[in-house]
Amino acid sequence: MSIHSTAIIDPSARIAPTAEIGPWCIVGPEVSIGDGTVLQSHVVVESHTRIGRQNRIFPFAYLGGTPQDKKFTGEKVWCEIGDRNLIREHVTVHRGTENGGGWTRIGSDNLIMGTVHVAHDCIVGNGCILANNVMLAGHSVVQDNANVGGGAGIHHFVVIGTCAFVGAMARVSMDVPPFMIVEGNPAEVRGHNHIAMARRGFTETDIEAMKEAYKRLFRDRGGMLAEKISGLMAKYPGVRSVEILVNAVNAQARGVHGRSLETQRLDDRRGRRD
Repeated sequence: MSIHSTAIIDPSARIAPTAEIGPWCIVGPEVSIGDGTVLQSHVVVESHTRIGRQNRIFPFAYLGGTPQDKKFTGEKVWCEIGDRNLIREHVTVHRGTENGGGWTRIGSDNLIMGTVHVAHDCIVGNGCILANNVMLAGHSVVQDNANVGGGAGIHHFVVIGTCAFVGAMARVSMDVPPFMIVEGNPAEVRGHNHIAMARRGFTETDIEAMKEAYKRLFRDRGGMLAEKISGLMAKYPGVRSVEILVNAVNAQARGVHGRSLETQRLDDRRGRRD
């Protein structure tokens, strides 16, 4: 175990034998740091945070911070970070809230670039890229292998689908369908992300199906969504990418303001009134 003499480590923190804690780092209460993880310098892990193996965390990152939510009253909530992530300078990741399930979670093998903000109760999957200055509002979800361009702002309760690409500076206020490319203010579907699909091992049939899905669902005008979906599923029965996309589109259609997870917030409000 390598802990610099200037680091401040809470007695309740658990540091793995091969972890490295650099100069002027602060590791607070009920924090665990896995083998091979490196905190370079001036990193703060505030409290109640689990960090996995072989992560590299760059200077001035602030992890497990107190959530920026006026409903938070100090309850015991958590932040969890997986393995092999690169978390660059000035990244902020806040703990969850009791209202949102109590956890903020980041998976493994992600690249989180400088000054990214991951708010309370967010979920980031595996293999994602969040470019500089990306802002994830509370309760938003970034699914596996998604790529979010620099300066993009993600509205709370938005879901960014697997293998989706969000263009730089986009304002994303509705769910982003899996495998699609969105850009603009407000963000709109502008294409299909077949490059990411090929890199992630999807078959030619999957990719061709997404090209067809893009034309039918997002480019062609007129016609009912349900009929377009039925035609797509009839042409590509059992194709995995089509099933993933259709499930996401149907969930978004059932949601509020184009966000499938907004129904969860409304249900919570009704429960509190009852």
